[in-house]
Amino acid sequence: MTTTAMALDHDEIEKLGIELDDLRTRVAGDLGAQDADYIHNVVAVQRFCEVSGRVLLFAGWFPPAWLGGVAALAVSKILDNMEIGHNVMHGQYDWMKDPALNSRTFEWDMVCPGEQWRRSHNFMHHTYTNILDKDRDVGYGILRITEDQKWHPYYLGNPVYAAAQALFFEYGIMLHDLEVDRIVQGRRGWADVRPLLAPMLRKTARQAGRDYVLYPVLTGPLAPLTLTANITANVVRNLWAFSIIFCGHFPDGAEVFTEEESADETRGQWYLRQMLGSANITGSPLFHVLSGNLSHQIEHHLFPDLPSHRYPRMAAEVREICERYGLPYNTGSLSRQLGSVVKKIFRLALPGR
Repeated sequence: MTTTAMALDHDEIEKLGIELDDLRTRVAGDLGAQDADYIHNVVAVQRFCEVSGRVLLFAGWFPPAWLGGVAALAVSKILDNMEIGHNVMHGQYDWMKDPALNSRTFEWDMVCPGEQWRRSHNFMHHTYTNILDKDRDVGYGILRITEDQKWHPYYLGNPVYAAAQALFFEYGIMLHDLEVDRIVQGRRGWADVRPLLAPMLRKTARQAGRDYVLYPVLTGPLAPLTLTANITANVVRNLWAFSIIFCGHFPDGAEVFTEEESADETRGQWYLRQMLGSANITGSPLFHVLSGNLSHQIEHHLFPDLPSHRYPRMAAEVREICERYGLPYNTGSLSRQLGSVVKKIFRLALPGR
């Protein structure tokens, strides 16, 4: 934990928690029509982009139409994944009582089954954020992203593993719950993961059948072009999601904690851990929407069940609180944060500090 954070005494940390609880209560009490309109509008734009992309690919022989189709599908998939799926499954819109936006039943355009993601992400990650050996998102069981992870020759492949994870991100997220590294180490048996396999295979078959068989076949002789377009759109979505998520969790300054440091946490201490272990990305309003407002990762980790489009306004108050308590508020441009992550991935491939 940072020297600055360690300088806070118990009473100051609890006062910090009370202030953040108050902010949460005020925003939660203000939810209403504007929030419902926002998510409905995003869903409408996402559907428009998907239909537009599919229609344009019927003229995929014409390069501008093919490029337009890819761009529209990529935006559709990014919105579905980032601003709709991720946030809806966090329960951000459960208060609306809309069956289409119910966190417990929502499924997204990703091969990872929603039910498995809700466990590995909503519970494991958001409860044990950045706690080494508890938060499975620390390295995703594949990468070394902190010096607190003991070096092993396996990590010489860090850059290669990261590149593969970026390209096939949705499959990495799907396999995340299997905890393959623990199976290899003998810490988990196949009997533990067997119940997860059938839902994974069904979801993968459904997604692959739609994008790589059904839609290409519907365009007849243009099937190869449509198939290439769908693959490209999925790769663009994967690269984007990887970049946003890694920039929010692993740039320089984002801290990792031990189980001992986080034992018997109070509410204030939990808030403090979320703030120190997260990072934001600066950008335009459109950039924030396309990131699912995970460009405000600090606010998301503090308030994961509040509608994400509220984060930009909440960020000003959170930053002011950090400054008042002498706490770091890690934020920077996409190029700065992503560059920091890439350097860390290469640096930690090697032993030593």
